[in-house]
Amino acid sequence: MEQKKFDLNSFIGMLLLGGILLWWMNSRKPEVTPETTTQTEQVSETSAIQNNLTETPILNDSLQQIALRNKLGAFAYGASTGKEGSTFIENDLLKLTIDNKGGQIIEALVKNFKTYDSLPLYLIKDKNASFNINFGTTDNRILNTKDLLFTPTLTKNGETQILSMKLKVSEDKFLEYRYEIKKNDYRVGFAVRSQGLNTVINSSQAINLDWNLKGFRHEKSMKTENMYSYYYYKADNDVDYLQMNDDEAVSDVNWVAYKQHFFSTILSSDTPFNDASLKSVDFVGEEKDTVFTKTYGLKAPLALTNGELNYNMQWFYGPTNYNLLKTYEGTGLDEISDLGWGIFGFLNRTVFYPVFNLLKGFIGNFGLIIILMTIVVRIIMSPVLYKSYLSSAKMKVIRPEMEEINKKFPGKENAMKRQQETMAVQRKAGVSMMSGCIPALLQMPVFFALFKFFPTNIDFRQKSFLWANDLSSYDMIYQLPFSIPFYGDHISLFPILASIAIFFYMKMNQNQQANMQAPTQEGMPDMGKMMKYMIYFSPIMMLFFFNNYASGLSLYYFISNLLTIVIMLIIKNYVIDEAKIHAKIEENKKKPEKAKSKFRERLDNAMKQAQEQQATQKKAKKK
Repeated sequence: MEQKKFDLNSFIGMLLLGGILLWWMNSRKPEVTPETTTQTEQVSETSAIQNNLTETPILNDSLQQIALRNKLGAFAYGASTGKEGSTFIENDLLKLTIDNKGGQIIEALVKNFKTYDSLPLYLIKDKNASFNINFGTTDNRILNTKDLLFTPTLTKNGETQILSMKLKVSEDKFLEYRYEIKKNDYRVGFAVRSQGLNTVINSSQAINLDWNLKGFRHEKSMKTENMYSYYYYKADNDVDYLQMNDDEAVSDVNWVAYKQHFFSTILSSDTPFNDASLKSVDFVGEEKDTVFTKTYGLKAPLALTNGELNYNMQWFYGPTNYNLLKTYEGTGLDEISDLGWGIFGFLNRTVFYPVFNLLKGFIGNFGLIIILMTIVVRIIMSPVLYKSYLSSAKMKVIRPEMEEINKKFPGKENAMKRQQETMAVQRKAGVSMMSGCIPALLQMPVFFALFKFFPTNIDFRQKSFLWANDLSSYDMIYQLPFSIPFYGDHISLFPILASIAIFFYMKMNQNQQANMQAPTQEGMPDMGKMMKYMIYFSPIMMLFFFNNYASGLSLYYFISNLLTIVIMLIIKNYVIDEAKIHAKIEENKKKPEKAKSKFRERLDNAMKQAQEQQATQKKAKKK
C-alpha cells in the first residue's frame, strides 16, 4: 500500500489562501441598500417641514398685523393681544356672563326664580340681547364695539366683584367697560369711560349707544304676559311708557326699562341721554311655543368730555317687585310695577300693599291672604252696602205714592210736573236717587285697583292654592282639544265659581234695585227689563274674560260676592225694619220742610222754567 507524504508547498498555499480570505472579509465595506436611502430622505424632508413651520407663523403674524391695522387702525393692538373667551361675575341673586368679544353681557341668570316650565330664568341668553357703541376714528374708520375683543381683568374689593373690560389701543390707552356687582343686589354698576383716546376717536362724528333686547317668554299665559310687558322710561323727571308697536324720540332720559311682566332689564345713567330713540315691537300671535314677547330698542348719542367718554351707568336684572323697587328712592322705578293711575294706584300703594305686606308677615299661604284681604275690603265697604239697602227699603215704602203721581200726571206734557212731585216725595222721605249709584261708584275704584294688584304682584307668582298652581296665572281643570274665541283652549274653575256667585248676587239684588228705581214713566226705557238681561249677561262676560286671567283675581271676586250675599242677608233679615222706616217717613212728612239749598233752588227754578217753556210751546201749537 502506498503511503502519503507531507506536501509542504500545498500547506503553505492553503495558509496563504486563508489569510487572503480573512483580509478580504474584514476590509470590505457594506453596501448601501435602497431602504437606507429612503430612510435618510424622509429624515431630511421632516427637517425641512419643521423649518418651514417655524418660519410660517412669523410670516402669518406679520400679515395678520398688517390686515388688522388696515381694518381697525389704532385698535389693531387690542385685536392682536385679545383672546376669545368670557368671564362671569355673580352674587346670591344674579349670575352674569360677559364676553370678551364686545365686552357685553351675553347671559343674565336671575337666581331663585324659574320659568313657568321649571327652567332656569334667563333675561339674556342665546344672543337675544346686543349692547354696542358705534364710533368713528380720526383715520376715517367706523367701528362697533360688539365686533372687537376686550381684555378682562377680574378683581375683588371685599365681597364686591369688579370686572374691567378694556378695548386697548395700547397698554395705557383704551376704552373700558367696568362692571361692579355687590352682594345681594340686583343692580350692577356699569361705567363706560375712555383713556387717551382723544386723538383716536373722531369727535366730529356721532357716537351712538345701541341696546336691543328680545324679551323671553317666562309665564304660562302668553296673552297675559304680553299685556303687562311694556317699555318704560324716565325723562324730564316723569315716568312714561311706549304704547304697543311704538317708537319715540325723547330727551333727558334718566333710565329705560324693558319690562317683561314680572321681570325687568333696566339701564340707568347719571348723565341723561339726549335725543334718545326708543322702540317697542310686539310679536304677533299666541302660539304655545312662542319664545319671545316683545323687542325693545334704545339708540342714544354719547357726548365726549374733553375728548373722552365718561358715563356712570347701572344695570338692573331682576323681579319687577314693587316692594323692592320702592326702596330705590328717588329713581321712580317703582312706577314700572303698573299699579294703576290716579286713585287706583293710590289705593294699591296706600291700602292694599300695606295690608298685603302685613298679612304676608305671618301667613305663608297666599290663597288665605287673598281671602283675608277680601274680608277686610268687604268689612270696610259694609257701611256703604248698608246705606244702599236702607235707601232701597225707603224707596219700597214710598213706591205706592210715586205710582199715584204717575197716574195723576200722565202723558209727556206733564213730565216736568211729574218729576217735581216725585222729587218732593223723595225729599220728604229722606231718599235720594243717587243713594243707589253711590255704593256702586265707591266700589269701582276698588274693583279696578285690585284688577291691577293681583296680576302684577310677583309674590303671587307660582304660588299654589287648592287646584290652582299659580295664582298669578289662570287655573286649569281641563285642557280643551280646541280653542273657543275669547275663551281659550282650557277650562278654569275659579272664574266659573265667581260667575255663579255674581249671578246669585245680582238675582238677590234685583228686588233691591227694582225698589230703588222710580216707576217707569211714559217715554222712558224700562230699567227693570234691562236689569233682567244684565243678570245673565254679566256672569257670562266674567266667565269669558277671566278664564285667561290671574286665578288670584277670580278667587277674590268669588269670595267677595259670597261675602256680599251674606252681608245683604244679614242686613235684610236682622238690621232693616221696614215698619220703623215707614213710621219715620210718615213722621218726616208732618215736619215743616227744611230750607232749600242753593243747588236745590237752582234745580227747581230750571225745572219750572222748562215747564213754563213747554206750556208756551203747547199753546203755540194749538194756535
